Amino acid sequence: MSLYKPTELIAFLESLGIEPRKGLSQNFLIDGNIIRKIVAAAHVQPGDVVLEIGPGPGALTEALLAHGASVIAVEKDTVLARALERLQQDDRLSVHNADIMEFDAEPVLEPLLKGKRAKLIANLPYHLTTPILERFISKRSIFSHLVVMVQEEVARRMTAHPGNRIYGSLTLFLNYYSKPRYAFHVSNRCFYPVPKVDSAVVSLELKEPPAVADEARFFELTRTAFQQRRKMLRSSLRELYTPEAVMQALESIGKSPLARPEELSIDDFVTIFESL
Repeated sequence: MSLYKPTELIAFLESLGIEPRKGLSQNFLIDGNIIRKIVAAAHVQPGDVVLEIGPGPGALTEALLAHGASVIAVEKDTVLARALERLQQDDRLSVHNADIMEFDAEPVLEPLLKGKRAKLIANLPYHLTTPILERFISKRSIFSHLVVMVQEEVARRMTAHPGNRIYGSLTLFLNYYSKPRYAFHVSNRCFYPVPKVDSAVVSLELKEPPAVADEARFFELTRTAFQQRRKMLRSSLRELYTPEAVMQALESIGKSPLARPEELSIDDFVTIFESL
């Protein structure tokens, strides 16, 4: 059954007696080409282990299984979770009816990994994008890549570069733990029901984070810096450090003492934090 085709998807949902639930951000893909591009962006190979968040009716799940991956599918909707069992032909699919923010994935994944790392693939609920990324981005020992579909605007912020007006604390946070890459645009017409905004797929290749003395204080610095992004760092960081100390730290890395936060890379922020 090609559940990426609108008529078949609607008929399938009707057979289950359900409709897409706005409260669960249920907008289902109805474009087979996008499904193929997600699988390609994640470089899914036979033998890969994939944690799929919010598989819904299972169109992407089916494609992952067809490429030889083992899939841990975490679906909050009880009816859809039960329906995913129809795709179980061998032992490569494990379905869990759970909220991903409460689901302990590591004990389920670890027996399957056998020295390798898993991939996380998800069409993230818009209201949970940042909490889910915060939960999994630091788990480099478990995951090699996170490939996520998010709102187009968020994708641009996730992958922005220094000097860009949308470059901010989220960008820095992701660059600390990963190498973000904008993969491709997804029109809102590729979903049923049609959401109000377009989406995009972002690939996050996890990496060893920089060595800082105190991660919590480092992220306090970056968040504080971008809370008043139009101000110079010597002003926006005043509640944490003296303006003189900030200007001296900026000059030590060859930056203007009047620099603003969007002018600094993740490496610049790390060096300044250690200096301060």
